[in-house]
Formats: sequence, C-alpha cells, structure tokens
Amino acid sequence: MKPIIYQLFPRTFTNYNETRKHNGSRLENGCGTFDGITDKALSSIRELGATHVWFTGVIRHATAEHNNPTITKGQAGSPYAITDYYDVDPDLATNVENRMAEFDNLVNRTHKAGLKVIIDFVPNHVSREYKSVCKPRTVRDLGQDDHSEWAFSPLNNFYYLPNEPFQPQFAIEGYEENPARVTGNDCFTAHPTKNDWYETVKLNYGVHYQGGCEKQFDPIPNTWQKMLHILRFWAKHKVDAFRVDMAEMVPQEFFAWVIPQLHISYPKVQFIGECYNPALYRPYLEAGFNYLYDKVGMYDYLRGVTSRSCPAEGITAKWQNVDDIRDRMLYFLENHDEQRIASGFFCGSGMCAEPAMIVAATLGKNPVMIYAGQELGEKGMDMEGYSGIDGRSSIFDYWGIESIQAWANKGKFDGKHLTKEQKELRSFYQRLLTTARDNAVISEGEMYDLEYAQGEGFNKHEQYTFLRKNDNELLLVVVNFDDKQVDIKVRIPQDAFDYLKQEQWSKTKTTDLLTGKTLKNVSLVANQPIELTIPAWKGVILKIENAK
Repeated sequence: MKPIIYQLFPRTFTNYNETRKHNGSRLENGCGTFDGITDKALSSIRELGATHVWFTGVIRHATAEHNNPTITKGQAGSPYAITDYYDVDPDLATNVENRMAEFDNLVNRTHKAGLKVIIDFVPNHVSREYKSVCKPRTVRDLGQDDHSEWAFSPLNNFYYLPNEPFQPQFAIEGYEENPARVTGNDCFTAHPTKNDWYETVKLNYGVHYQGGCEKQFDPIPNTWQKMLHILRFWAKHKVDAFRVDMAEMVPQEFFAWVIPQLHISYPKVQFIGECYNPALYRPYLEAGFNYLYDKVGMYDYLRGVTSRSCPAEGITAKWQNVDDIRDRMLYFLENHDEQRIASGFFCGSGMCAEPAMIVAATLGKNPVMIYAGQELGEKGMDMEGYSGIDGRSSIFDYWGIESIQAWANKGKFDGKHLTKEQKELRSFYQRLLTTARDNAVISEGEMYDLEYAQGEGFNKHEQYTFLRKNDNELLLVVVNFDDKQVDIKVRIPQDAFDYLKQEQWSKTKTTDLLTGKTLKNVSLVANQPIELTIPAWKGVILKIENAK
C-alpha cells in the first residue's frame, strides 16, 4: 500500500474559536486539543485516502505563556523550540494533568481508524529554556553535566562561547545566558539576529565545527545516548514513525548508530528525514532513513510548472536525478514550511495544482503527503501575529483556520459549511488519494515516462504523460498545466510496449479513475495517437483494458 501522509497541526486542526484576534492569546483565540481529534475526525482523514497522520507540534515547546516571551516566537511559540522531550504540549490537553494519557488515547484512536502515527523528532536544537520536568529520575538532563568553560567537548550536550554572554541584536528582558550557547542554525556568535533561530540552541553530537569539523565519535558522545533514550520513550508510546526535523544538520553517523539501536526493541518504527541537500540523500538513506523529502527536486519543480515558469517536460529530469532512490523520496506540494497553493504567493487557487498533485501522487511507488487544509484550498493569507501575510498557516500563533473550521463544523466533520469549490476540491483529493493508496498499479507497478515520445498535437511545456503497469493492469496518466482546455494526442512508442511487456489492443475499455467516465474509441496500438480533451488545470488517470 502506498503511504499517504496527512499532516495536521493539533493546535489549529480542532480549534473552533472564530475570534482570530491579531497576536491573540490562547484564551482569546482558542487552541485545538488531542481530544478534539475524534474518531469522526480520524475517519474522515482515512476516507480522504490517508494511511498515516503526522501530528505536528506534539512535544512540549516554548510558549509566551510559560516561557520568556522576548525569546519566544509568537504567543504560541515554535513547535521546534522543544522545552521537554519527555512531555507533550500542555496547550493540547483538555486536562493538563492528564495530558500524556490524552496523547496515548489519540494514538489508540488513530490506530483504531486504520492509520499510523507520525510525530516530530527534533534532534538538532532545543529551546534556550530547555528543562525537562517529566524525564525519568535516572535520566540526566541535557546540559546538566556540561563544562560550559569548554567551547567544545564530546562530553557536552551544547556548544559554548566562553566569556561571552548571550546578547542578541534585539532587546530581551528577564533572560540571562552566560556563557552564550551556539544558536540552532549553526550561528556561532553570542549576537544572533531576528533572522536566526535565536530561540534555540544547537545540540552537540561530537562534531567540532570550529575545529575543521573534526568528528569525535569514539567513545559514543553523551548526546547520542540521550537521544536514543528519548526515541525509545516515544516508541514505547506506540509512535509508528518519526519525521526528523533538519536531519541534515545532524551527523549521518549518529543516525547510522541510533536507528539500529532503536530497532532492537522497536523494529517497525520508521524515519522520514527533512533533508534539502541532494548530496546527502544516499548517505542518510544508508544510515537507516526510510524516506527523505524531495523538496529541492520534485517540489520546487512542480511548483515552477504550476506557476508557468518551468516546462512540464522537465519533470522527467527531476525523477531521473534520484532514480535509484526514487521509491524513498517523499513528494508533497504543501507542508507547514511552504506557502499554501491557494495563496497569493503561489497560484491563488487550490484547483490550479490538480495536475501537479496527480503527478506527485501517481508517478511512483513513493509516499505522498498533504497538509491539512490543502484539500480545501486553504489560502494561508491571514495576518495571525508573529506570522504576517506570507501565504503560510502560522505555526507560531493561536489561530482558527477558517477552511478547516468549515469542514469540521464544530466536530461533526461533515463539510456542511464548505463552499461549492471547496467541496469539489476535496472530492478531487479523495478520489486521487484513495486511488493512489488502494490501486496496486500505483503502489507497486512500473512507470514508463512517455514525454520524450510526444510530438505534434502535444505541448510538452504544458502537458505531461506517463504509463503505470502492474501484472495485467495498465494506467495512462495525462495532465494539463495549461489555463485553457486542450485537445491533445498521446503517442505510446513500441519501446513502451516492449519494456512493460504490454500487449497491443485495437479495442479497449477505458475508464478515467478520477471521474468514472468511460472513453470511447481508444486503441492501444504503438504510435497510434490517443486523442483526449482535457480541461484547464486537470488530468486523467485512464485504466485501459482489452475489450475483446
């Protein structure tokens, strides 16, 4: 079964408060909870086509309410400024004292719905105010035994700037750090700017960055041992997979050690890496990652094609660049870091990305991910507070997302308040994702790229096409990135029939899996054009069968 990941932010996903006050507090603007992600909610996600849910921002992190607001980003804080690896975010609890049990109940509900659970593992950095209250008594806290007079030592959990107090290039109050610790984005200065990850400090895995990047991994650094204990803690809570934040900023050798160690007790736990450096793809996969982001390749290019700045035929080069590891590259068009498709910074309408989404979901066996609200055409154009109008749904502010609230209908999850366009878009996603998830041709079959073989009657700048084949089943995928309806001719060369060991059929039964419509007069014969009419920003997934 092809992995289909649905990313949701619990803080906003079940927040039904419609106040939406700029820079509002949790009490003013509300906050979603674990309990709010009910059986109905999870059932709707499963029905959409998902196999996994990535619950983003679960682990306890800095907030303006509980931490120093002058070194916290926004009222709600960054979910990647962890303050306690052994705790969940109290904001997400109905009963704060019972918050871990509420998380466990969510995990159980998710599994009951036929979905697997993904949470973040943030190994590169923690909040400047990190202090674990919930750690087991036998565990020494991060930095508790550090020698802060040493700039670097593999015995330390942090990097230090001896004799320099922390003095960022903006005003802070009520917070002192002396000596300063290195900021999370490898900023080796006591004076980070607003553009740095100033609210975080970098963890030390035994790489001496100021000493020629010398690696001191023998004996195993203290931080490695602490991170293994943290991973075991969450695996014991039945987490199925970890989305590893900024994996490439942590040495590959650590993952090559920690993943096998974890698998001794929890062999099925998977790892998904956020990695933007193609040179590191294969080393990190060899270290044990199951999947890596294909951001700088496929995401960037599909965005370019959708924005009409790149030719569709260039998609071929993007999958070819990682062909040997393509099954392990995660495709997506949205996540919490990227601008919403329907925003004014991308293409202004969720429907304009339908052809790109078809390609992402059906081109290969590899996973595909969508972000909650993407299937509703969420625009992400609110000015929430710390996050301005940037085309993203804020991860730093308490906020109610209008499109998700319209779908959720205060917990009924019946879509009652969706517009006609939103309903149509969600219906498209449901047909596409369930097809990608459940159809063995897509999850297991071979792919044959047809773009090179197209000629007259096919615009390679605006259209893209390929075949998928598994056993005796054949699918032809054709998408149109043009902003107008087109009549096109798709040619299947003899080589495709030879490569896929596919018979030629003069008469076929051809059905579009996205609409259920049957196409007449389609012949599956080498170099004989298949004539199609495809509306603007649409595509087809044609199941072709022998009609004899």
